[in-house]
Amino acid sequence: MKLSTGFWQTYKETPSDAEIPSHQLMIRAGLIHKSAAGIYNYLPIGYRVIRKVEQIVREEMDRAGCFEILMSVVTPGELWQETKRWEKMGGEMLKFKDKADRDLCISPTNEEAVTDIFRKTVKSYKNMPVTLYQINTKFRDEIRPRFGLMRGREFTMKDAYSFDLDKEGMDKSYQNLYQAYCAILERIGLNYSIVEADAGNMASAGAQTHEFQVLAGTGEDTLIVSEDGSYGANIEKAQTKRAELNLDKEVKELKKIETKNKSSIEDVCTFLNVPQSYALKSLVYEWIKGEESHFVLVLLLGDDQLNEVKLKNFLGADHVQACGEKALRDLGLVKGYIGPFHLPSNLTVFMDAQIDEDASFIVGAGEKDFHFQGFNPKRDLKDYKKVDLRLSKAGDLTLDGKIVKESRGIEVGHIFQLGDLYTKAMNASIQGPDGKPLYPMMGCYGIGVTRIVGAAIEQHHDDKGIIWPKAITPYQVYLAVIAKTDEVKNLGEEIYQKLISAGFEVILDDRNQGPGFKFKDAELLGIPLRVVLGERDFKSKGTLEIVERRSGEKVEVKPEELAARLTELWDKCQ
Repeated sequence: MKLSTGFWQTYKETPSDAEIPSHQLMIRAGLIHKSAAGIYNYLPIGYRVIRKVEQIVREEMDRAGCFEILMSVVTPGELWQETKRWEKMGGEMLKFKDKADRDLCISPTNEEAVTDIFRKTVKSYKNMPVTLYQINTKFRDEIRPRFGLMRGREFTMKDAYSFDLDKEGMDKSYQNLYQAYCAILERIGLNYSIVEADAGNMASAGAQTHEFQVLAGTGEDTLIVSEDGSYGANIEKAQTKRAELNLDKEVKELKKIETKNKSSIEDVCTFLNVPQSYALKSLVYEWIKGEESHFVLVLLLGDDQLNEVKLKNFLGADHVQACGEKALRDLGLVKGYIGPFHLPSNLTVFMDAQIDEDASFIVGAGEKDFHFQGFNPKRDLKDYKKVDLRLSKAGDLTLDGKIVKESRGIEVGHIFQLGDLYTKAMNASIQGPDGKPLYPMMGCYGIGVTRIVGAAIEQHHDDKGIIWPKAITPYQVYLAVIAKTDEVKNLGEEIYQKLISAGFEVILDDRNQGPGFKFKDAELLGIPLRVVLGERDFKSKGTLEIVERRSGEKVEVKPEELAARLTELWDKCQ
């Protein structure tokens, strides 16, 4: 690629809506162009990176024995209605009607579409197992698209779907794709962690599922990992226990105390000069399933937080939400003073599993400006359920006693065991070995191609720009020619052609610009190796300069040594 005739433009200014480095650098380095909120066009150099990621993904999927297909981006609504996800997917799915008034959508995922292909194609166990995959465009109508390619509405994704005769086969396929994802991320050169995750709307609660998280301080996801690396989970899924509970173990008389204008745990505990773990937090939530609505009171230790995903999964709810002041008033409850007293009959009480039922606590008295001291759950509360509902945090212990810490991650891959959830819903049965019909067991496996590009930049950049991992760099060599005479310009063209013939991917910066301008663009773009043909140095010493982008190290070479030295340095690149 010659920049004098190439389609490439860099920018000095950072866009006002670009909050994280990958978004800022991809815009400034001319890799993407914003079309609308959360929708981007991929420009030539950025698209080269995307294609390299796609190729690595494709090679590892093929190596794992998968078959590539290409499904339509538009999916009939009737398929989604079969699995009852037409409404369940909510506002993220972009729906519309065609001229015949038929329901259609832009696919946010393709379980229904691939199951439809399978049921119309595979009829016997003799054609099993099979795993199908595609690399295609997805659209999810995010309410708040942000962070460039990291959370866009339209994106490129590889999604795969395995079909097996039984759970043993599904487990084998799951492990096969698990290893394929490891190979993909290791080939690209990313530091990542694999963590347990919540299945969300993709599968039934309790299904085995893992996220592949690229570690980065700007990551949206909080990960809970043991210090020895043996345990990892997304904070929504993590199950831990308190490392040390500071509790009042003395059983005391239940005593009502005035706590005027002290409506928060912090204020009450400061007023009484006790740790927050001496108090119980009372949270009232509404949960909805189908057309029905219910209410629940959750009791937590005062310094813990509720994990809403755990609550939703335990209840089997479609949605949970904290009750606002109006809803609390309708239930006869006083905000800031709620406790396990004076509760309406339609309010179920859940107690977090970390609460010691033999200890004494401070709780709301159920009336304004009053709390109780000496509340003993075993003595004072008759009807409740103990459930693990707290949000894990740094300093907790795993269930087998290992200390955990928090880290930040960018989810680039997610794999699920679906079981027969979709094959049963869509009546996708086949003839089994015994001649009887059976519903195959499915797994689904997604990896964000464009998100990987953003995650790679988050992990590999400095204050000058991008530092591409060698596996996905758009080019290997940035050849900057600093010349005024035709003689040196022609030499630059000759070197460019020789490097291409030697198998290098090269950008030739032959623009009519000064060295400072070219070097800043080279550092912003982040190509691993920069070669400088400077007229002054070449005429005085007969050498070119090679600069390694990651380390900044410089080497002078003769033109006849250039290809060999670049090969040597490329082999050492990360």
